[in-house]
Amino acid sequence: MELLEKLNWRYATKAMNGEKVPQEKIDNILEAANLAPTSSGLQPFEIMIVTNAELKEKIKAVAWNQSVVTDCSHLLVFTAWDTYTEERINRMFDLVNEERGFKNEGWENYRQQLLNSYPKRDAETNFQHASKQAYIAFSQALTAAAFEGVDATPMEGFDPDAVDEILGLKEKGLRSCVLLPLGYRKPEEDWLVNLKKVRKPKEELITLFE
Repeated sequence: MELLEKLNWRYATKAMNGEKVPQEKIDNILEAANLAPTSSGLQPFEIMIVTNAELKEKIKAVAWNQSVVTDCSHLLVFTAWDTYTEERINRMFDLVNEERGFKNEGWENYRQQLLNSYPKRDAETNFQHASKQAYIAFSQALTAAAFEGVDATPMEGFDPDAVDEILGLKEKGLRSCVLLPLGYRKPEEDWLVNLKKVRKPKEELITLFE
């Protein structure tokens, strides 16, 4: 299966060569993230794309000085809503109605259900929920990158508060969750490139209840 071949090809690239990824491939990766399923279809996340060299340097300094941050073609920063609000929930429900061209009673009842619960929860609970949705989109972007033959490095090794400040995320009501540098591997400087991909045996991963 081609997808599994691509997933076996990919790894957490430790060194990139600075080569630019064609815009078409970037667009496909972003569209895959956009098509990710999310709870109640709210898509409570945004993706920041950083290509500015100065901003990359600032982020590198708060990301354990990992070279892929500055040597990648595009640095994707997956961010999540800092909380759920009535405005944000209504925006997505209204968008669905607008795009589909009709209103559905069950859908509107569900809107009210969310409006009566999500905004009343504390912000940290809401952010944690939203961040899980961002990770679903992140995972699809990572898979799409492999399918496009683009190297990627999943990164949680950074200071989220510092990145939030660098990119002005607080003012947007967002918080950074995970980084995804996209580019092309530099084998001569990457200690991981030729190492065997190791995963736990399926019998340790999967339990079947019949």
